[in-house]
Amino acid sequence: MSSPENLQERANALRLYGLLAHWPDLTDAGWVAPLLQWEEDERARRSLERRIRDAHLGSFKPLCDFDWAWPTRCDRATVEELMSLEFVRDTANVVLIGPNGVGKSTLALNLAYQALVNGHTALFTTAGQMLGELAALDS
Repeated sequence: MSSPENLQERANALRLYGLLAHWPDLTDAGWVAPLLQWEEDERARRSLERRIRDAHLGSFKPLCDFDWAWPTRCDRATVEELMSLEFVRDTANVVLIGPNGVGKSTLALNLAYQALVNGHTALFTTAGQMLGELAALDS
């Protein structure tokens, strides 16, 4: 069971100032903890939906369906290490280079999705899209 102090901290983190203004009247109310949990869950859900929409991922093949036998020089261990998102914590960049059709976009989309699910933001773009946008800014 959550302590009243913990519940008050959660309400403050959610910026429920109207609720906090009447906190002394609510300390024994059994509905406060479920209410806060619902609000936290709903905000987390909407945040993830917003990040996914803003990332421009579109539809993509999940990594579990990726054909590891096709790109013969794709290092699965490196991809799995990238999926741990350690590079995000190290503020490093990842650049996927290779010929057409070997799965660069699939890997990039899965990395972006993994980052989004873990609370980060991401934006999927291709080199062609990025160069086109840069050229449009230059003119």
